[in-house]
Amino acid sequence: MQKPSLDSKTLIPMEGIERRIYLIRGHKVMLDRDLAELYGVKAIALRQQVKRNKERFPADFMFRLSKKETALLLSQNVIPSRRSLGGFSPYVFTQEGVAMISGVLKSPRAVQVNIAIMRAFVKLREMISTHKELAVKLGELERKIEGHDEHIRSLFDAIHRLMEPPEEPETPKRPIGFLAQKK
Repeated sequence: MQKPSLDSKTLIPMEGIERRIYLIRGHKVMLDRDLAELYGVKAIALRQQVKRNKERFPADFMFRLSKKETALLLSQNVIPSRRSLGGFSPYVFTQEGVAMISGVLKSPRAVQVNIAIMRAFVKLREMISTHKELAVKLGELERKIEGHDEHIRSLFDAIHRLMEPPEEPETPKRPIGFLAQKK
């Protein structure tokens, strides 16, 4: 089955871009082969353009995966086979690197694809931010509940003590009231 081609007029689905963004070495990145597919060029052509413009791609814009990182992607089925990579470790591009690619490729499609990818990165960043806020709030709630558990336990202990029958004194009680003395 052949994949549908995307022309510059077609809106690229956000989900299709988002699932191609990976977290590697603490950076959100996209693989060169995925970018080539989105831009409508061959992966080798994309890599050649990048190599011709190396000064535009410092290490924080683009880096090559190690053999171990590539093997990890293969084992997680992110990449179907090493053959799909052209037989070597792929380059990955950060958001800044992706922005630089559109300037290197210089086509109307590159501009449209770049806009869609930037929107996907922004949406992903917003989602991560929301999850962090929820995690903080959940942590605060857990700390509050832990304190309540202790208070609730002490209340139950006090109620149980009140429910116990009173202890019988060892000495008999003196009768209550006024006693008239007999003569």
